[in-house]
Amino acid sequence: MGVLLGRRPRSRAKVHQVDQTARGRLSRQQRRVLKMLADAPRGVSGKVLVVAHGFSAEMLSGLVWDGLATMATETRTVRRGVTYESELIQITPAGRQALDGHAPFR
Repeated sequence: MGVLLGRRPRSRAKVHQVDQTARGRLSRQQRRVLKMLADAPRGVSGKVLVVAHGFSAEMLSGLVWDGLATMATETRTVRRGVTYESELIQITPAGRQALDGHAPFR
C-alpha cells in the first residue's frame, strides 16, 4: 500500500479491512471523506483530513490505492519567493460512482 503523509499502515488488520471494503461497500468513514472530496473541486489537503477531521492516513491511502481518490502535489510561491508544496487529495470518477452507489469498485 502506498505511503500517505509519511506513514505506513500499522498492522495487517488495517490493510485487510481496506481490502474487505474494496469488495463493493463503502464504510461510513470512506463515504464521509468521499463526500468532502466531491464538494471540493481542487481537492483537500491530506494533513487537514487527518488532523482536523480525524481520518486515518491508512484509510485515505486505501482510497487512493483502490482508485477512488488521487493525490496531486500543488506548488505555490508566496511573498518574498517562499515556495511550499501541499499534497491535495481529489476524488476520481470511480470515487464519484462508488459514492453514488452506481458501480462497485475494484
